[in-house]
Amino acid sequence: MDIIILFILLMLLAAVGFLITKKKDGNSEFESNIEEERNKNSDLEQKLAAKEVEIKTLQRDMDIANTKLDEFGQIKTEKIQIAERLQNIERERNQLKTKNTSLEAKEESRNNELKKSLEKSVSLQESLEKEKERLNDERVKEKEIHYEKMKKKWADHEKDIEFHIKMICKNHILKYVSQEQFPYPRNKPDNTVLISDQYIIFDAKSPSNDDLDNFPNYIKNQTDNLKKYAKHKDVKKDLFLVIPSNTLKVIKQLTYNMGDYNVYIISKEAIEPIIISLKKIQDFEIVEKLSPEERDDICRIIGKFAHTTKRRIQIDQYFADEFLDTLKKAGSQLPKEILKSVIEFEGAEKLNPPMEKRNKQILTKDLIEKSTQIKKEIQIRDIPEIQANIEFIEEENND
Repeated sequence: MDIIILFILLMLLAAVGFLITKKKDGNSEFESNIEEERNKNSDLEQKLAAKEVEIKTLQRDMDIANTKLDEFGQIKTEKIQIAERLQNIERERNQLKTKNTSLEAKEESRNNELKKSLEKSVSLQESLEKEKERLNDERVKEKEIHYEKMKKKWADHEKDIEFHIKMICKNHILKYVSQEQFPYPRNKPDNTVLISDQYIIFDAKSPSNDDLDNFPNYIKNQTDNLKKYAKHKDVKKDLFLVIPSNTLKVIKQLTYNMGDYNVYIISKEAIEPIIISLKKIQDFEIVEKLSPEERDDICRIIGKFAHTTKRRIQIDQYFADEFLDTLKKAGSQLPKEILKSVIEFEGAEKLNPPMEKRNKQILTKDLIEKSTQIKKEIQIRDIPEIQANIEFIEEENND
């Protein structure tokens, strides 16, 4: 037991010695730790100062970053606004693009229509020009044909007048004096009729070409040339120049008093009434026995015949011009379908005027009866009388 106690005591002494030794070693280590801690603190302080500097730098950087962040926020806001404006602009651009496309399509369509219209206008213009040229060619051709007919008629005028006067003399039993039978050798008129032992001169005159401007002067000069016939005693002092009917319109003066003789400008249609009037004088046995009143009556009848004949010719020419003008207007102004029908009806129509038979006299009594019959039919049918209001070109006093 003591051993155990002794052992325990030894153990306690060993433990105390160990503890004391350990304590000495602990103090030395503690001091070493304190120094180390001081070094660490110094390092930490240095690091802390560095960290504070770094913190300040970071704080400054953070402030700068915050400032930049604010600016970035503004930029972001501006970006959003710009993006919205860009979207609006793109939307407007798309709308304008769509509108432009639509306008371009409309413009193209309008240009196409305009082009077609222009082509139609050009085609119509060309058609009108061709039609105008055709009408002008037709008018020129009609005018040429008309003048050719006139020239032919004028060329045959002398022969036609000679034949006409011969037929009149034959129908009324009068003597026609040819150029060979005319008693004066040097001067030979175209046509001569012997009435009451007097030679009645009918000299035929016609234009030399289609220019009628100088024809009146030509006729006036020919009145002086008739002196070669009028100087003979047995030649009647009333001489006649026979001109084509279609030239009467350019002759303003139809009667010339040349002092020793008179000259009358007449057409073919006036020859027979004048010869018939002059033949009435031959019916008297002795011209000297006629009273002044009878002479006046004869002259009045002759003058009436001449005036009536010329007026009839003038009226016929007036209506011929009007009818020709109406036909031209019908050809140019009537619709084609109507004009075609008119031409068809025209081709089917036919006029049958009374035929003139040789040696058959046209009696005045028959004409009066026919006129009376027409007047009665007008009264029976209750047809109102037509008041003719026709204005003619002012006539010369000698007409």
